[in-house]
Amino acid sequence: MNTPATPGWRRQLDAYWRLMRLDKPIGIFLLLWPALWALWIAGSGHPQARVVAVIVLGTVLMRSAGCVINDYADRDFDPHVERTRLRPIAAGEVKPREALWLFVGLCLLSLALVLFMNPLTIALAVPGAFLAASYPFTKRYTHLPQAYLGVAFGWAVPMSFAAETGGIPALGWLLFLAAILWALVYDTQYAMVDRDDDLKIGVKSTAILFGRHDRLIIGLLQAGLLAVLHAVGRNAGLGLPYQLGLLAGGGLFAYQQWLTWNRERSACFRAFLNNHWFGATLFAGIALDYALR
Repeated sequence: MNTPATPGWRRQLDAYWRLMRLDKPIGIFLLLWPALWALWIAGSGHPQARVVAVIVLGTVLMRSAGCVINDYADRDFDPHVERTRLRPIAAGEVKPREALWLFVGLCLLSLALVLFMNPLTIALAVPGAFLAASYPFTKRYTHLPQAYLGVAFGWAVPMSFAAETGGIPALGWLLFLAAILWALVYDTQYAMVDRDDDLKIGVKSTAILFGRHDRLIIGLLQAGLLAVLHAVGRNAGLGLPYQLGLLAGGGLFAYQQWLTWNRERSACFRAFLNNHWFGATLFAGIALDYALR
C-alpha cells in the first residue's frame, strides 16, 4: 500500500545508495581486480569458492564503507568542488551522524564476513580497516594520499593470499607493490580532474605535487608497474596468455597517456575510468593462462 511516507523513504535509501557510491561501481572494480589477481595466483587458477565469495563481498562492503567515511571527512570541502558538490552529505541529503552509523554498520558486516576465514586473514583485517578509515584524512597532511590509498586498496592482495593459502609468500608482497603503483597511476589521474579546485581549498594530492611533470611521472609509474607485473608473472610461472594480457595493458596505458595529453578534466576522468579495463585485461590473462594448462 502506498503511503505519503513512501517517497521520502525511497529518497533516503537512494541517498544512502549514492553515499556508498553503489551507483558508481568503478571503485569496486579497482579494489577487486588486484584481489582477484592474487586469488587466482595463490590458488593456481582454482581458488576456493568460499574464499572468492568472502573476498568479493568484503570488497563491496569495505569500498562502500570507505566512500562513506571519505564523504564524512570531506563534508566541508565537497560543497566547494564542482565534481563533489552534489554528494549526499554535501547536499544535505544525509546527516553526518547518519553517515557515521552507516560506516560502522558496513564495517561490522565486513568483520562478520572475515570471521569465516583463517586467523591470519582475520588479523590482517584489522590494519585493513584502519587504512580504509584513515585514508580520507591524509589529504590534509601530505601530498601523497594516493600512495596511502594504494596501500589501503592493495591490502586486499596479502589478505587474498592469506585467505587462500594461510600465508603470504614473497610473490604476494610483490603483487602488493604492483597494486600500490597502480593506485598511484589511476588516483593521480583522478586528482588531475580536481586539481584547480583542490588548490583553492587547500587539499593536497600527487597531481598538485607532480605539477607540470604529472604525465611524465605517471608514465614512469606505469612503466614501473608493468615491470613489476612482468616479474610477478615470471615468479608465478605464468606464460604467453599472461604476457599478452600484460602487453594489452601496456596499450591501455598508452591510450591513457593520449587521453591526458591536454589535461582536460573530462579526458583525465576517462583515463581514470579506463583503468578498469587494465585490471580486467590482466585478470583475463591470468585466468586464461591457468585454464589452458
